[in-house]
Amino acid sequence: MPPLRARIPPPRRGHALLSGRPHVRGVIPAPAWRSPPDDSTRWWQWPTVLSLDAPAVTCLWQWLFAAIAGVRIGWPEYTVVAVSVWLAYVGDRWFEGWRLDPGSIRTARHRFYHQWRWPIAAISAVVFAADVMIAFLRLSHREFLAGAILLGPTLLYVLSHQLIHRDRRWRAPKELCIAVLLAGGASVFVLASPGVSLRVLWAPIALFAALCFSNVALIAGWELDVDTIHGQESLARRFQAGRLVSRILPLVLVACAAALASHLPGYGRVAAHCAAASALLLVLVDRFESRIGRQLARVLADVVLLTPLLPLLRGLAS
Repeated sequence: MPPLRARIPPPRRGHALLSGRPHVRGVIPAPAWRSPPDDSTRWWQWPTVLSLDAPAVTCLWQWLFAAIAGVRIGWPEYTVVAVSVWLAYVGDRWFEGWRLDPGSIRTARHRFYHQWRWPIAAISAVVFAADVMIAFLRLSHREFLAGAILLGPTLLYVLSHQLIHRDRRWRAPKELCIAVLLAGGASVFVLASPGVSLRVLWAPIALFAALCFSNVALIAGWELDVDTIHGQESLARRFQAGRLVSRILPLVLVACAAALASHLPGYGRVAAHCAAASALLLVLVDRFESRIGRQLARVLADVVLLTPLLPLLRGLAS
């Protein structure tokens, strides 16, 4: 009589053994069309991959700060801010993509800067020269000096967090650094305008900085596994309560912005409303991140910061 053999049914289509991912009870994987694998880049990811989202957000809030202060900002100021923010983001991702092993890269943006690092370096050098030339020829002396002062902390952040102090736990959190630098970039030329006082701008600038901090902190929580593999420090990695704080902070920001709105006049009230709307949208994106996937959530987290676009379009239409 032949030996008895247990018949093991083949794994069903879509089973965890075939997908290579363990099944976790209570966790429903995001649909494939909503959460593409990191080795592919969908059309809606390209603004983030090309580092175009942060300059757009910064320039919109720069316009709103100028409207609050009652000053006119021309194309040279917008151009210098947009290009400078772009260069800072490109430099940060260039250094990180350069030092990472290709097999350990987990995001489309880092893979892009790793694969195209030398063409990007050449393009960035040309863009930097044009940025300096526009600043030197078109900005006022006060604006040029203010921009040069902000350039120092920006270079220090990129070099410190990507090269010199990358593995030091005592370094300043990247979330805080990015928030302060973006708020500084959006307000630097407005504050450098003659007759502008920080007294009318401190609350909107603080709201924008808190909004940027919430944005970066939430993204760091979603990309905790990526930061761990890449060796990137974040509040979510450094503190056990970091993830919880990042999820609560947008709710606190909604309440603070709503409270300030009743005390701010004119465009200051508009800025508070924009901050409250962006923070509330961040809460919603975080709520659905597990369903839509962190790639799409990351893109939407930047899109929701574009709320000053609505009053800008309304003003252009009137």
